[in-house]
Amino acid sequence: MLTLDTEKQILNQGHKVIGALDEAGRGPLAGPVVAACVVFDRDLAQKTKVLSAINDSKKLSAKKREELFTVIYNEFDEVGVGICDQHTIDKINILQASFLAMKKAISSLHKKPDYIILDGSLAIPNISIHQRAIIKGDASVLAIAAASIIAKVTRDRIMEKMHEQYPQYEFCCHKGYGTKLHFARLAQYGPCPLHRQSFAPIKKYYVKKK
Repeated sequence: MLTLDTEKQILNQGHKVIGALDEAGRGPLAGPVVAACVVFDRDLAQKTKVLSAINDSKKLSAKKREELFTVIYNEFDEVGVGICDQHTIDKINILQASFLAMKKAISSLHKKPDYIILDGSLAIPNISIHQRAIIKGDASVLAIAAASIIAKVTRDRIMEKMHEQYPQYEFCCHKGYGTKLHFARLAQYGPCPLHRQSFAPIKKYYVKKK
């Protein structure tokens, strides 16, 4: 069970509103990168029983993530989401697109955080809010884990929708990740507009065309 130690420590330092961030979709060969920011404050810190089931999205089943997605939207004061599509990823690279998606998620909030915590080792560049990057934060900090669930479920739903448009790739199964099934479909059909042309396994298809 994840604790609220990090969140409470920040609140006890005098900060009022924490924005916890994570993203989903840095590794796939197709589709967007999605970031989520959940707002955490002192009132929410009292709801330990309600939040006790929250964990790193990678450690949860799809069914449990869907259940917690609703809980998080109901219990957290606010949730913001930011999305950068494959075209933006190809244009500015996946790391910068991830940062941009995070900034979009923060900007979408009505209740602005005065402190940001995020999963990873790198701080978000060019923002004026105090922040702390926490390695494996999605596995150790409850609010970041909550953001990871929102980001993952949101992205999975997008890819399931894309399956309707491009059923031959079976995005509903692999969500754009480089699985054996996905590579088999790429070998059969080549890439579609949803694929990230700047990623090496996809780039080779466009090099062949030239």
